[in-house]
Amino acid sequence: MELTVNGQLHSIDVAADTPLLWVIRDTLGLTGTKFGCGIAQCGACTVHLNGNPVRSCMTPVAAAMGGEIITIEGLAQDGQLHPVQQAWLDLQVPQCGYCQSGQILSAVALLEQNPSPTDEQINTAMAGNICRCGMYSRIKAAIKQVAGVQQFDPAAEVANG
Repeated sequence: MELTVNGQLHSIDVAADTPLLWVIRDTLGLTGTKFGCGIAQCGACTVHLNGNPVRSCMTPVAAAMGGEIITIEGLAQDGQLHPVQQAWLDLQVPQCGYCQSGQILSAVALLEQNPSPTDEQINTAMAGNICRCGMYSRIKAAIKQVAGVQQFDPAAEVANG
């Protein structure tokens, strides 16, 4: 089988029902996509398939054949971080960081579909991505910064509790 990941065509020899997550991580060695729950509930394994966020832990590799897959490793272009990745750094979003690749890919998909989302639209789009560290306010602030809606001051967040 052939699979296009981050713009590169790969020949792979796996069973058609192998979860895309394990092909990405174990076969292709792209470990930015994380295993979280294994039942498509936490979002840690989110990748883009034809521009749409999908849970790679439950997506059989056969469903991705002929499509374009983007992982966290494929967002930066020509040495430039994607604006969402840059906002994550600017606002110090990650704490442990485990969920962040899935969070970022979900945020990118949201902003590609809706460049100026409301708080409610952000909450809806990001609801399936769990952050055990509870960094939801910073995640939302980073999305809003990229959308040009709000600037975020981490020091003010600490001062305001």
